[in-house]
Amino acid sequence: MWVVAVLLLVVGLGGDQFHAQSSEPMLLDVTQAMLPPDRLNNPTQLNYGMAVTDVDGDGDLEVVVAGYNGPNLVLKYDHIQNRLVNIAIDDTNSPYYSLRDQAGNAIGVTACDVDGDGREEIYFLNTNNAYSGRASYSDKLFKFRNGCFEDLLSDEINVRRGVASWMAGRSVACIDRKGTGRYSIYVANYASGTIGPHALLEMNENDSDVSKGIIALSDVAAEAGVNKLTGGRGVVVGPILNRARSDVFCDNENGPNFLFKNNGDGTFVDEARQSGVEDRYQHGRGVALADFNGDGKTDIVYGNWNGPHRLLLQNSDSKFRNIASGTFAAPSPVRTVIAADFDNDKELDVFFNNIAYRGKAPNRLFRVSRRTDADPLIQELNVGDAAEPLGRGTGGTVTDLDGDGQLDLLLAHGESAQQPISVYKVTQGSSNNWLRIIPRTRFGAFARGAKVTAFTNQSGAHTRIIDGGSGYLCEMEPVAHFGLGDDEVTVMEVSWPDGTSLTRTLQPGEMNSVVEVAYPKEGDATVLSHDTQCGKGFIVRNSFCAGGARHHMQS
Repeated sequence: MWVVAVLLLVVGLGGDQFHAQSSEPMLLDVTQAMLPPDRLNNPTQLNYGMAVTDVDGDGDLEVVVAGYNGPNLVLKYDHIQNRLVNIAIDDTNSPYYSLRDQAGNAIGVTACDVDGDGREEIYFLNTNNAYSGRASYSDKLFKFRNGCFEDLLSDEINVRRGVASWMAGRSVACIDRKGTGRYSIYVANYASGTIGPHALLEMNENDSDVSKGIIALSDVAAEAGVNKLTGGRGVVVGPILNRARSDVFCDNENGPNFLFKNNGDGTFVDEARQSGVEDRYQHGRGVALADFNGDGKTDIVYGNWNGPHRLLLQNSDSKFRNIASGTFAAPSPVRTVIAADFDNDKELDVFFNNIAYRGKAPNRLFRVSRRTDADPLIQELNVGDAAEPLGRGTGGTVTDLDGDGQLDLLLAHGESAQQPISVYKVTQGSSNNWLRIIPRTRFGAFARGAKVTAFTNQSGAHTRIIDGGSGYLCEMEPVAHFGLGDDEVTVMEVSWPDGTSLTRTLQPGEMNSVVEVAYPKEGDATVLSHDTQCGKGFIVRNSFCAGGARHHMQS
């Protein structure tokens, strides 16, 4: 009997899951070294969403933070000081001054190339203290123009068109709904009766002149078929039901979830009921997309507010089944949910960021390990310092700040208490291989919504989706990050939201580097072979070198 009991503890009831906690702490608090709290760089205030983009156009990634009762922040990694610095300073001569927008009470933030100029715009979802329905202060869509960031929604042409969102939204994300390389902003509004349907803002090409910086915007939610009324919460974008075209999943509150399938012409149909993801009586929050079992299909993980969390695997018939149980599914006051490989061991991890609004609510971390001919094995890990039992977690994101090939975790706090931002580094897996792939649109911007698959020597295919908005109020880095353990990638495939795909082989020397993939030009081969110049249309960038230098090699 004792042997049987031990075996049941190890393999989990039914052999499906393993819940014993790993003893090694995964995440170490490096806030004091990387971002010590101070009035300029890391003020103690209410913060919410976080997004990762290249704000200053220098090729590095910055973290944009939605400030609620204080200014928005733009955190840049300084390679000389080896720390983060806020470049959105209180100086009207700064090109980033307007991004601060302290009056907005921002909670959500996302970034993408709206006008096709190759540089991402930044959208702040402002509540101005409105919980639902109509707000008294509009959202902001900032474009770099005239040497600084300026709000497009305040332009006279858009004021006349009345497109500024005055609704109390929650999450916001970017979608290339027609596969043109120009992105729409999806706003998950929290409706009050018939006020506040979900919105979809995009550039009206006929009325715009990009060369002059004139960007006319329209709300096309009704045209696209996504103008539904609900308690909107989380939203995530990617090829979920489609092979490459971008779909939209919304986990909602006080109503069923939405799963909008892209019809191929930029219109959508809600397939939530048919796919089994309505979850009608729960209250969704953080959400992420990933392929957890390696079958090439996009799965969904999300947290329900003080309700059972879900890990939905997609079957071959486009229906989903929930495999979450035990401590993974255990209810918590969850906000952000992040799926990423923190220790580069080839297996995805899921991080639940909670808000301690009624006593302790520690954050939790799980490894989801792929298995042959069986559902993934779910193991709770020791989250380490990032447990934050008294943290008022509201948002979070991941990116590789210092170029060492391991993801760093940043957490925002707010709502029930003012707390500074926290920064965490991974304590494990520093000797593991990794690969980071950055697809670009036809205009040269980050290809949000693109799907990247890495085929390896030992462990089969691994898939990542370039994030256009996820977590909850947040957006992850625009990079497909692959942890590889002792494995190597032999072939990679990139699929863009218009259905275009491109593959090429990778050489062992390209492991532990950043590979940038240009959108194929007309006449380029579908399959590009590797040569000493990395293949036509490709750039290999070694992002971690002695002295912090970056080497660029391109055809």
